[in-house]
Amino acid sequence: MSVWLPSAPCTPRACVDPTASLTAVPRAVLRLTAVVALVLGGALLLPLARLVPARAVRRWSRTVVRAAGVRVRVTGGPVPTAGGLLLVANHISWLDIPLLAGVRPARMLAKAEIRGWPVAGGLAARGGVLFIDRDRLRALPGTVARITDVLRSGRAVAVFPEGSSWCGRAQGHFRRAVFQAALDARVPVQPVRIRYLDRTGAASTAAAFVGDDPLLASLWRVVSARGLVAEIEILPALAPGDHPDRKSLASAAGTRVLGAPHEPCGPAEPYEPYEPYEPYGSYGSYERRALAPVGRSGGVPGHRLDPRGRRPRRRPRARATNSR
Repeated sequence: MSVWLPSAPCTPRACVDPTASLTAVPRAVLRLTAVVALVLGGALLLPLARLVPARAVRRWSRTVVRAAGVRVRVTGGPVPTAGGLLLVANHISWLDIPLLAGVRPARMLAKAEIRGWPVAGGLAARGGVLFIDRDRLRALPGTVARITDVLRSGRAVAVFPEGSSWCGRAQGHFRRAVFQAALDARVPVQPVRIRYLDRTGAASTAAAFVGDDPLLASLWRVVSARGLVAEIEILPALAPGDHPDRKSLASAAGTRVLGAPHEPCGPAEPYEPYEPYEPYGSYGSYERRALAPVGRSGGVPGHRLDPRGRRPRRRPRARATNSR
């Protein structure tokens, strides 16, 4: 788990519906071949990415999604086509990346581990991906500064503030660090909500890319799904001047994109009853009371508390004296 971007609890076993309607295998193979060919073709053009018109990038991105057998439905909008813009969206699938690029081409913010991946790492670097080391808090201000510079140059940056992919039924919350870049660059924040639906219009987890799910397995689920629809909702933009700090800005964007919490994914885990206990007096007071299992002294094994819920002070040891 990262120190500031937590991992999602979603897993393919708990979230993906195995009874979803599937298409014929030959058609799925044809879709997979088309997606791979389009991605490889786009990778060859990465060195010339700055020379490719934005309209061509949007068209290529939409073609990749459609080649996978996914229909795209866009509502709301429009999205500003010029000037700096921070695109923020919920994160469900690898499909989210071409979907956002189809809305407006932008430099993506990705975890630093991708840089070390064979082939994909080099392609991502050439494509202008901004990398973030999520396990080093000291590197965070530098990352925010780089995002700010890109926004000030008039380009867009796409971010998934949840920090990890979720299945769509469960969701995280928006981390606020990257919103400081929008405040510093004084550019608007464009919230985007992404949903995946089946052919009946119900929420689908076929596109979910979560947990330790291999990319190839996720690709196969997408191309095998029948009637999968990607719904992109362009929500009203947020002006940086309307929010005093990044906490307020992140909260407003998260409320628009995530809305009410979704149902949890997977079966509920068994748990033991809990009861509150007072924090240790010798360790200072906490803003929130902790929870600990019932039946243990003070809630924490190995620590005995006095009747007031405080840890008794240890008696000082007698110092050894020199008899000579």
